[in-house]
Amino acid sequence: MPDLVQPRDPLDVPALAAWLRETLGVEETPAVHQYAAGFSNLTYRLDAGDRTLVLRRPPLGAHVRGGHDMGREVRLLTALAGHVPVPDALAFEPTGDVLGAPFYVMEHVAGTILRSTDPEPLGAEAMARVAASLVGTLAELHALAPETVGLGDLGTPDGYVGRQVAGWTKRYLAAATDSVPDLDRAFAWMAEHQPPEAGAAVIHNDFKYDNLVLDPDTLGVRAILDWELATVGCPLMDLGSSLGYWVEPGDPPALRAAALSPTWWPGNPTREGLVAMYEAATGRTVLHAPFYTVYGLTKLAVIAQQIYQRWTLGTARDPRFGGLGHVVRACGEAAARIIDTGRISA
Repeated sequence: MPDLVQPRDPLDVPALAAWLRETLGVEETPAVHQYAAGFSNLTYRLDAGDRTLVLRRPPLGAHVRGGHDMGREVRLLTALAGHVPVPDALAFEPTGDVLGAPFYVMEHVAGTILRSTDPEPLGAEAMARVAASLVGTLAELHALAPETVGLGDLGTPDGYVGRQVAGWTKRYLAAATDSVPDLDRAFAWMAEHQPPEAGAAVIHNDFKYDNLVLDPDTLGVRAILDWELATVGCPLMDLGSSLGYWVEPGDPPALRAAALSPTWWPGNPTREGLVAMYEAATGRTVLHAPFYTVYGLTKLAVIAQQIYQRWTLGTARDPRFGGLGHVVRACGEAAARIIDTGRISA
């Protein structure tokens, strides 16, 4: 279990064991390990006898308005079950009385999760199949009518693009610790070059390889993880979030070092190729790919900056967080290149 470590952020195991007994009938005290990957909500594996569960809770020291909403994640998993591959949400503790913060428990979905730190890349043919699975699953999600799955009131799609640009700009300014002129320029450019809305869909907003559990044999998607940022809004902004994570072999080393998913392995499409695959899978035409990609990069920069600020204040202890200032600058530089060239691929 290479992704699992002894908890850096320990749980009150006796209190948790009592809650699991009462809520889910789990008699054994669970062995608790924390998933090392991820930078936001804390995720733990619970092994209790022959049962394996996963627990999600907010990070320590996080005070992001509207973020880390466990109830929202539970609602999404429950509504989407049977429509797209998601884990089963089993129980929700909303009060914070048990572990000091709300949390929920879901089923553990066995499979493969690709990460940029994996020692051996898949072969090019297998990687191309994974990329096709990613795009096909994203297309399935975007094809759902929010009202048909009970999520019509989850977000406000009208004006979504403008609110996202303004909102992420505001979040960045609130979390800034250093001057990054390229990001200042990118936010100003997005404010002046907003495309029209492209409809409304359930959007994940963090759709990338390391949030997908893959079938080891077929390389199809068994489960989509991490619904923290999901809402109802413009599907092409969701594509932009994925493009912001998509690093190509020719990208600068700083951007590749920041990558969480191995999108540069042979067999992956370029960012332009990813857009073409999405167009083919959905029937949509993506007319403003540079805007959506710059948006994805700036959003990634803000998320990294918020965590980095918590690290500078001492409220987040994970040593990985100390290097996120480099990620913020790399995202700004990549956004500036796209603005200057009008191209999203190297």
